[in-house]
Amino acid sequence: MPASNATSGERSSEGMGGLAKGLAIIEALATHGMLSVSDAARASNITRAAARRCLITLTELGYVEQSGREFRPLPRLRKLGGAITRRDQMARLAEPLLARARDELSESVSLAVLDNDKPLFIARAEAEHILSTGVRVGAHLPVYCSATGRVLLSQFSDEEITQRLGRKSFHQRTPHTIVKPTALLAEIQAVRKRAYAISDEELELGMRALAVPVFGENREIVAAISVSAASARVRAADLRHHFLPVLQSCSKTLSEAIGKAD
Repeated sequence: MPASNATSGERSSEGMGGLAKGLAIIEALATHGMLSVSDAARASNITRAAARRCLITLTELGYVEQSGREFRPLPRLRKLGGAITRRDQMARLAEPLLARARDELSESVSLAVLDNDKPLFIARAEAEHILSTGVRVGAHLPVYCSATGRVLLSQFSDEEITQRLGRKSFHQRTPHTIVKPTALLAEIQAVRKRAYAISDEELELGMRALAVPVFGENREIVAAISVSAASARVRAADLRHHFLPVLQSCSKTLSEAIGKAD
């Protein structure tokens, strides 16, 4: 009898541990949208083996689908929490607008939100040209040297930007990357004033990016729309004169849709 109680206790402990790991994976998928096994393990703070078991189980139950090395939540998983999250709603509203902008510019166009002080991509319309920036739904970019990051940071006061960035210099990814905190703050102040940001080969050599803010109901910045292109194809002047009006139009329509949805 005592042995039976011990076994029951062990199963209870194992069950609770497994549930906790599963919930951590579900939360990570809800936040990031698409994850590899390694990304899921890091995001949920569990082992890679445990993350893989959870993801395979969720796939078998129809909550997640696997695409190559990555796992994407299906509608059944999203319904677990009841109401659709604002992030999911914003991504759905943005998808046809991003596709329209992509078709007009012939370049990939993305939507990102601020997640733990990093841009998190929640929707994307992919062009035929593939860049090596690692931009995909569920991925993060460095906040300090990306156009998207600077737009998202521009909503805060100078004091809060300084706190979020810290006072240390950053990794110089290319010879063009702004790494000094004072110079970086000045650049974000300029972004706030003109309402767009350009990263000219700061994130990666051979790549330029433009980003504009998306506004919520009270004119707060809730997201950023961005486009990235090879510098061999697109000049910085092209970003300002041709690409910027397209992104601004996309942002205006999405901002209005978000306001109506709220």
